[in-house]
Amino acid sequence: MTGSGLILVDKPGGMTSHDVVSRVRRAAGTRKVGHAGTLDPMATGLLILGINSSTRLLTYIVGADKEYLATIRLGAASTTDDAEGDLLAPAAQSDLDAVTEEAIRAGIARLTGEIEQVPSSVSAIKVDGKRAYARVRAGEQVELRPRAVTVSEFELISIRRDTGAIDLDVRVVCSSGTYIRSLARDLGAGLGVGGHLSALRRTRVGAYHVRDAHDLATLDAEAALVPAADAAGRLFERLELTEQQAIDLTHGRRIHIADWEGPGGEPVAAIAPTGTLVGLIEFRGKEARTLVNFPTDEAVGPAGTA
Repeated sequence: MTGSGLILVDKPGGMTSHDVVSRVRRAAGTRKVGHAGTLDPMATGLLILGINSSTRLLTYIVGADKEYLATIRLGAASTTDDAEGDLLAPAAQSDLDAVTEEAIRAGIARLTGEIEQVPSSVSAIKVDGKRAYARVRAGEQVELRPRAVTVSEFELISIRRDTGAIDLDVRVVCSSGTYIRSLARDLGAGLGVGGHLSALRRTRVGAYHVRDAHDLATLDAEAALVPAADAAGRLFERLELTEQQAIDLTHGRRIHIADWEGPGGEPVAAIAPTGTLVGLIEFRGKEARTLVNFPTDEAVGPAGTA
């Protein structure tokens, strides 16, 4: 069985995130696989998967900021705010012709910073215990409440004009929970011509970039695995333990680090002398307690073996 760690996958279009999880389960020879943040079937790009005990790290990755490259098509809204839905009434060509670059940039500026955003009605947000998209598919009207999100960068890369549409290539850096589909919808609505998302690629999640991701079709799970200690070391400050400190933490005891000068209240990756991840710990002054323990006996072997 594959050991514990993260696998970065460049998700192809047309697959759900669950499809990718299923494929990686087979490649890694374990059912203990989870992912840090869904990508819609239309979207491509970085999907971070946790293998075995490293699924516990995903909690700390889900909330990281994200970067996307996207194409927004102005000229019509859609029932799903993206190209997979039915297009609504198209804008008149004269209205599209009247949309200037200055107006587009002003609209983007209004959607940058800390904003209130209404998620798409076909999002995975639960409404009274049921996913919003499931309610929409069942014919229900769903109205979601606005939520505060942060769009730290909303960059206009290029504008392409065609009959009946204006395509905007953009780069967005945003907080977790931001819907790029909703940005497309709101930009089009603000310009009076409607808009929807026609392409989306996630290029970064926190410290992880899609350039380090692997092609799903040729994935070698063993070779692609980022060991748990290395994965945690990219997310948090590292603490190299003595053998006795590693034993103490493994048994749930607190440890005292007389010369510790790192931040308090933040997770720290505790690494054993063998190089394995003992757990995530939290300091209060010079004393640390375990937040999450990791098993030290997860063997690394050929996929499908224990």
